[in-house]
Amino acid sequence: MKYVIDKDLVHTVMKEKQISTQTELAKKIGVSKNQLSVILSSRSNPIKSNYQKLCDVLEIEPLDILVPAKQQIKTTKNQTEPVSEKFVDTDIVVPRKKYSSVELFAGAGGLALGLEMAGFDAKGLVEYDRHAAATLRANRPNWNVIEEDIVHVSKNSIKTYIKGSDTVDFISGGYPCQAFSYAGHKLGLDDVRGTMFYHFASIVEELKPKVFLAENVKGLTTHDSGKTLQTMIDIFEKMGYIVTWNLLKANDYGVAQKRERVVIVGVRDDLKIEYRLPKPYDYKPVLRDVLKDVPTSIGEKYPDKKRKVLELVPAGGYWRDLPKAVAMEYMGKSYYSGGGRTGMARRISWDEPCLTLTCSPAQKQTERCHPEETRPFTVREYARIQSFPDTWKFSGSMSQQYKQIGNAVPVEFARAIGLSIIDLLNRIDD
Repeated sequence: MKYVIDKDLVHTVMKEKQISTQTELAKKIGVSKNQLSVILSSRSNPIKSNYQKLCDVLEIEPLDILVPAKQQIKTTKNQTEPVSEKFVDTDIVVPRKKYSSVELFAGAGGLALGLEMAGFDAKGLVEYDRHAAATLRANRPNWNVIEEDIVHVSKNSIKTYIKGSDTVDFISGGYPCQAFSYAGHKLGLDDVRGTMFYHFASIVEELKPKVFLAENVKGLTTHDSGKTLQTMIDIFEKMGYIVTWNLLKANDYGVAQKRERVVIVGVRDDLKIEYRLPKPYDYKPVLRDVLKDVPTSIGEKYPDKKRKVLELVPAGGYWRDLPKAVAMEYMGKSYYSGGGRTGMARRISWDEPCLTLTCSPAQKQTERCHPEETRPFTVREYARIQSFPDTWKFSGSMSQQYKQIGNAVPVEFARAIGLSIIDLLNRIDD
């Protein structure tokens, strides 16, 4: 996938670092002004050594200022062509009827709950982790939770688990990103056996829904130089689907978090209809908006040594705000490795969306410290940041609850995507 540097983001960071001109920035990087202009050009491939130098000077991670080139890629059996982005205002979308769905890799229910809010009727939710499956049952006793290995489900036929539903309108799920082996030609479904993608695609092939949604991590776009994603698209195409994919930001859809997810949508090619993305909301919530009157809950604590270090970090700050001696001791060898590493010793500000939540809130590389209190976010704060309602309960130990929430699709994000799928299904029924 081709990336371009977002100049607005560069200028924002320059302002924060008190770098007033591109000439000054070029001098700090050690390149000419013309060379810097080439780096920032939309025609330039930024994954080069000078780009890394740019990130080192601005003290940011390489992906912090990258966005996809401003087009989405639509692939068909015969061509790959850019198409203009089209959006649907999800505020005006109302389902014409209850559309049926099946979810694979359901986790703790973030995607399932959002889809339910949008208007889907889940006929089955496959989830192998017993703690996540218990969470689903505790919150929705009426759901058909299939606590089974996806390998067995696809082998035995999904229809044996959703009896009375030979067809469904929609399949969704977030399978893990795994590498494929290449032999110099396009791979078919049989060539990717042993991956979770294979089992997702096999169930899609069996049920032949009108539309499917596969969500995944941002890294899928660059995994094996984009070959992994392209192989997935090729396989879905061979199965009879028109496929589009986009990198979407959760903060654009009512979530107070800088989380980005790849959203792959396949529409059965006989339906002759184009998928439209949900229109981003005008309102972009920040941490202050979602952490009001949060119910008391269990939460991780920092060891005394780490707590004393993080007490020195201001809201919105990270390890570079520490005294040099403290930073050197805390960072160890990482102190000399260059780059931004802005997740280390990071305290979130009230006035910004949270960084992407991880499965462990106190991990050294990805700390998410509370804006005022020197502690990680509690379980219920984690859930709020992921836009789960306070009524949604999580099963298992504290670490299991953090894991479930951190792995979830944010509920409001899922609802927006769900409504865009409802819009498509409504148009099919017209």
